[in-house]
Amino acid sequence: MTPRTKEQNEEIRNRRIAEIIQAAADVYLDKGMLLEIRDVARLAGLGYGTVYHYYKNKIDLLHDLLWQALERTAAVVDRLIDESRTLPGGTLPYTVEISGGTALARTKETEPKVWHVLVAGLLRTWSEDHAAYLVYQLGNEDYRQLPEEQALPLSKAYREHIVIPLSQLIEQGVVEATPGMSALDTEAKIRMLLSAMTGCTLLPLRRGTLYTEAEGIASFLCAGLT
Repeated sequence: MTPRTKEQNEEIRNRRIAEIIQAAADVYLDKGMLLEIRDVARLAGLGYGTVYHYYKNKIDLLHDLLWQALERTAAVVDRLIDESRTLPGGTLPYTVEISGGTALARTKETEPKVWHVLVAGLLRTWSEDHAAYLVYQLGNEDYRQLPEEQALPLSKAYREHIVIPLSQLIEQGVVEATPGMSALDTEAKIRMLLSAMTGCTLLPLRRGTLYTEAEGIASFLCAGLT
């Protein structure tokens, strides 16, 4: 038998890790921190020793799962922010210059559509990438399930790549504050929205209907913006 090349070994390694990560996300949705390596191995269709070869414990596995998914979802947020600025039928009415860069000038009529596009897009992403959902669910709790030395860098990255970009989108908008929320800063409002999103989507995510329900859920969550 011809020995495998370095490239083939790397391909196998990456495929195994992807299988483990996907299975771990699904197990976590069901069991939370009661997740065990043997549960992940069973769901992934791999031997316990195979999973253990890559991850010595569930903390290391969850930590890697979150970092990988955070990198993916940060790119998704950037893309959705760009897409949210374009409505069916063309771009929004006009743009203005803010701090040397072109920014969207929105109206009360277009603002809810901007957020609907973004929220629905995130929900559809979560329906296909359960690890991405966990980035938000656990990020809303500052990743306290992990040891502090692992949680703090994740929390910092979550704020930098998810919370702040979405907060800036609020700052550029014109939606009037909902009664009782006017005193909240933009980051607090985004964290409330993300918490609401993860809270009301867990059940459809588990039953596999989130993709088809994304538009309806987004309409419900964005109702306060109309």
